[in-house]
Amino acid sequence: MINIHATAIVIGKTGLLFTGPSGWGKSMTAFICMAEARRQGLFSALVADDQVFLSKQDGALIATCPPAIAGLIELRGTGIIRHDHIVQAAMHFAILPGSATGENRLPPEGETTILAEGFELPVLRLLPHLSLPLAVLMAKAPEIGS
Repeated sequence: MINIHATAIVIGKTGLLFTGPSGWGKSMTAFICMAEARRQGLFSALVADDQVFLSKQDGALIATCPPAIAGLIELRGTGIIRHDHIVQAAMHFAILPGSATGENRLPPEGETTILAEGFELPVLRLLPHLSLPLAVLMAKAPEIGS
């Protein structure tokens, strides 16, 4: 088991692991995705915010919440709030910040990220501070939420 700086959520049965540099909006974007999912009638839950334990079970990458922060998510500028949560879930995609300009504005197809040795996920890129981030993610990966 390893501990990484990230936010893990579930939309439907799809695990999304928001990772990347500090300050890009991982927690807020994950929170907005969960709110969007609920408005669409989809299940959504927080797994962990800020610290996520990763392990492997039967080939799946599993995110688990440290007990001390279960159900807590920091919404920068607002504070720490309680949110519906589950203790652990399989993760299916790593959500990383995208680039709006330059040669990296079109990320490569089939991009993956190595979170630690032996821990790799397919990547979906997302611009920070979008008003409907889940809609963008679902356009790229329609299986999210099913």
